[in-house]
Amino acid sequence: MHSLVIINNAAAKARRSWPNIKKQLDTADIRFDLYETKGPGDATVKTRDALRNGVTTIAVVGGDGTLSEVAEGFFSFNDDLDVSPIVINPNARLALFPAGTGDDFARGLRGKRSSLKSWVDTFISHSEANVRPVDVLYGRCNDFQNAFICLNASTMGIGGETATLVAGQGQLMRNFPGEFRFAAAAFRALAIWRERRVRVTVDGHVIADAPMNLIGVANGLYAGGGMMLSPDARADDGKLDVVTASGLSRTNVVTELSRVHRGGHVGNPKVKIVRGETVRIETFAAQDALPIEADGNVRGVTPVQFRVLPRVLRFVS
Repeated sequence: MHSLVIINNAAAKARRSWPNIKKQLDTADIRFDLYETKGPGDATVKTRDALRNGVTTIAVVGGDGTLSEVAEGFFSFNDDLDVSPIVINPNARLALFPAGTGDDFARGLRGKRSSLKSWVDTFISHSEANVRPVDVLYGRCNDFQNAFICLNASTMGIGGETATLVAGQGQLMRNFPGEFRFAAAAFRALAIWRERRVRVTVDGHVIADAPMNLIGVANGLYAGGGMMLSPDARADDGKLDVVTASGLSRTNVVTELSRVHRGGHVGNPKVKIVRGETVRIETFAAQDALPIEADGNVRGVTPVQFRVLPRVLRFVS
């Protein structure tokens, strides 16, 4: 097994976690190359180069954002963006040593938070029984000219505004747990939010055309630091879970934020979940364009469309 470990060098938690991870790998006599990222998007470029040069397993020390960048590197994009990207090496494996703010994708795969040690132990086992195929989202935004891969979930509306604020938090806030950081950013986003008309189309059918608070497209079970956007979302079912919330007052939003970690928001009739394979989200004025958050990274603005690529990525879990 030719392995590469990629560390998000900008994340203090990843840097703190690495000595213990390395000790486990060295004790198990695991051979690997090491790469520390140098900036946004660097992990994607390094992953593509590594896979094309024979690396078969890539492990990430970091959170959902770095994991997403590495997952994108598993794919080669076509010049015609209407054509889905292809996997560079269908037999290659992606592994994670969770060391991020939310670690939502890892939590969703196991249905709970697991220790970092247990994830390293799984990697060390080399067992095919611990490798599962997962879906990814192929997204296109900024008038469909910017293509990207999303592994876990993408949110717009208050979710996209929240992600933008989390990304801009200073060092003091970065010392707090991920759930607190996301909650603080969500309340700040809510204070300045205004609803905008959004049309959501799933598998060719318009499911919503109204002023919106939140739109989410989920592959994994959790997003935004432990929020259960869609309690039935599964990362390997070949479906997207599209969540819309329309007509909620600020008081309603605060109430639902307190319930979303358990999935209780789905009982609100103003919250709708529809499942499908393609989704298109449109706004109708330049000033109403919504920031698009995907796996914690801000990718652009609406309009955006997503297509599920079923079970195309082999994940060590």
